[in-house]
Amino acid sequence: MRKVRDYDAELKALADKARKLKARKIEQLGALVVATGADALDLEVIAGMLRQGVSRAEDDTVKESWRADGATFLGKRGRKGRRKTADNGQADRREPRGETAG
Repeated sequence: MRKVRDYDAELKALADKARKLKARKIEQLGALVVATGADALDLEVIAGMLRQGVSRAEDDTVKESWRADGATFLGKRGRKGRRKTADNGQADRREPRGETAG
């Protein structure tokens, strides 16, 4: 005979997991604001920067330039939890972007 599934418990577990992931993301964003020094700015300034950044991020060249700059910044800080890339060619693709977008 099949075991009866407790859908309510599974849904609650998924909701708890989603809540934890959201809290972790918010914590990481806050840490990024502090690490970049943006915490010294007014909230209105930060909100304006983010809104303009989102609208400019539609351009792939701008986004790639920002990505390279961010990777350089995070690399200098020795970011914890950084994933080691597998040798599948992605590491080769990432390095030239950082060199060309200076």
